[in-house]
Amino acid sequence: MPGPARRGVQWRANRPVQWRAHWAVQVLAVFVAGRLVSTGILLLAAARQGVSPWSGPAPGYGTFINYWDSGWYERIFMEGYPTELPRDALGGVSHNQWAFYPLYPGLVRVLDAATGLGWGILAPLVSVAAAGGASLVIYRLFRLRADHRTALAGVAVVSFAPVSAILQVPYAESLHLLLLASALYLVSRGRYYAAMPVVVLMCLARPAGVPFAIAVGILFLAALRTVRRSAVLGGQAAQPVLPVFLLGVVSSLGAVAWPLIAWAVTGQRDAYVATETAWRGEALVPFVPWFQAPAAVVGPAAAVLVVAGLLLGVVALFLAPAVRSMGLVAGAWCAGYLLYLGAFWDPQSSTWRILLPLFPLALAVAGSRSRFGTRILWVLLPVSVLLQFVWVDWLWGWTPSGPDGDYPP
Repeated sequence: MPGPARRGVQWRANRPVQWRAHWAVQVLAVFVAGRLVSTGILLLAAARQGVSPWSGPAPGYGTFINYWDSGWYERIFMEGYPTELPRDALGGVSHNQWAFYPLYPGLVRVLDAATGLGWGILAPLVSVAAAGGASLVIYRLFRLRADHRTALAGVAVVSFAPVSAILQVPYAESLHLLLLASALYLVSRGRYYAAMPVVVLMCLARPAGVPFAIAVGILFLAALRTVRRSAVLGGQAAQPVLPVFLLGVVSSLGAVAWPLIAWAVTGQRDAYVATETAWRGEALVPFVPWFQAPAAVVGPAAAVLVVAGLLLGVVALFLAPAVRSMGLVAGAWCAGYLLYLGAFWDPQSSTWRILLPLFPLALAVAGSRSRFGTRILWVLLPVSVLLQFVWVDWLWGWTPSGPDGDYPP
């Protein structure tokens, strides 16, 4: 007679098998769904597009995604960077390639040397491939703080975000997102030395060195606090202070690497800053633009209230339990990035795209529920798709509405 153990084996053998795809397959399925939605939106917006500086009416998909700064990246791919800064009629520095970091167009150029496929094919492929890799890393980062379903939902928030169409056009955002997510994952795992080369590459993809250095500074202070508290209690702290400090040094050096390279090549010390401010049309004054922009619309008194409201909103954001549950590393990055934007970013229509590196907040959204117990995700995703159409059609598409033609995405 079979014993209890054998009967248990037989019972399990007769149970229906519940098959679930590997986590990577699920993540990539969510990512592909997001890209299909973005592709449909881009095609619809292209069909509605009139004559623009880059094409005639109703351009094809490949032409439409090469609008705006994609042209600057293609110019770097074709020509590199000027050794002498171009000047306008008044002698000021005019728009040029030094405002754009070299890793993305450089990678496309290396692949073109190996394959000969050209910018039109390789640039979008690199963007999509990097975004797909970023989705996988973002999932692994979210899994450090949440279960599978919540982490997967967080990936969906990123994949269907209102600006997620930028992940498949020839911009550096996808590559930067991959490197940023990888750096945050490695730091969250305590692999500080492994994160250092990733941070260096990230600082050559987008200007992320300053906010990342701020984030590491927050982690360093937290590590020092843990060490001091442990010393008072007579124990041994597990926080590695030296690796965090060295990562901060690497991040700081990465932050100044591109401006130093621009100086070395052009012979002008402020080559990078002068190029950046050529788009602003005025000198860079930290924090002031966030007051000037609303003051120009609603007046100085109301602008004070607007800025105060923004500050209170940021404080409330970081006090929210869902945001605090992201962990110290993700929270430090979001805090550092917001401080960086407050100090150096000029609020404009491109601000929505610039908020993409705050992707860790997607985990907080994915885990949130309404007071009726339903996930906010089921409301957020359809709204995000609608807002994505608005972003693509109004900002990516060209409509001569501003004094200089149109507002950039």
